[in-house]
Amino acid sequence: MTEWSFDVQTMTEPLLKITSVTKRFGGFTALDGVNLAVAQGERFGLIGPNGSGKTTLINCISGALRNEGGSIQFSGEEVSKLPAYQRTRRGIARSFQIPRPFTSMTVLENLLVPLEFVAHRNSLLRPDTRAEAMEILQSISLADKAGTPSNQLSQVELRKMELARAMAARPRLLISDEAMAGLSGNEIDEVLGILFKLNETGITIIMIEHIMQAVMRFSQRVVCLDAGKIICEGTPTTIVANADVQRAYLGA
Repeated sequence: MTEWSFDVQTMTEPLLKITSVTKRFGGFTALDGVNLAVAQGERFGLIGPNGSGKTTLINCISGALRNEGGSIQFSGEEVSKLPAYQRTRRGIARSFQIPRPFTSMTVLENLLVPLEFVAHRNSLLRPDTRAEAMEILQSISLADKAGTPSNQLSQVELRKMELARAMAARPRLLISDEAMAGLSGNEIDEVLGILFKLNETGITIIMIEHIMQAVMRFSQRVVCLDAGKIICEGTPTTIVANADVQRAYLGA
């Protein structure tokens, strides 16, 4: 793995800029003044123990939740108050830790939904939409399952379809939420390969993952959250060697 040096201070125009973001649930503070910036084209890892605030943060970025304080800027635009669908149309897409397919639809039909309502802005029944969906499925080795009902897919196929649906929204930023949870070693390699290929096309990727080897292989820079605060930021090697991370995340 090649180490990649990154200095937030020298980033002129980050694709995603989060400033003093705070989120509370009643008396519980899930995010406490989080600051981070993600560059265009970066492979960014987000780690932390259960309850550290990772999912809350990506929910605030994607629009599933609204932060009470702070700012979330995407491509220079403040998006904190925008609904989720408008953020998706601006280029923020995510996959879910637990796949959420339309179980009554085939794999191909599952992709037609984001293509028609996000990428094509409600331009239904465009003649090239199915071809576009098939191209996406081909790119992740799922074309042979196009006509299969989504409720008949294996776990790794469901994970791939989650990524395919996110790709169908034509994202500039893809948030991959534990896309490798429960997969075998070979299956993890498959999903990692897909994410690397997507990044090579220019898509910025934030990876949230508990499988440390996958995060370390994929990420150019990693941030560790604990109790709603960033406790360490740096290259994978820096993160693994940090005593606070070892205590909070690795259990040392």
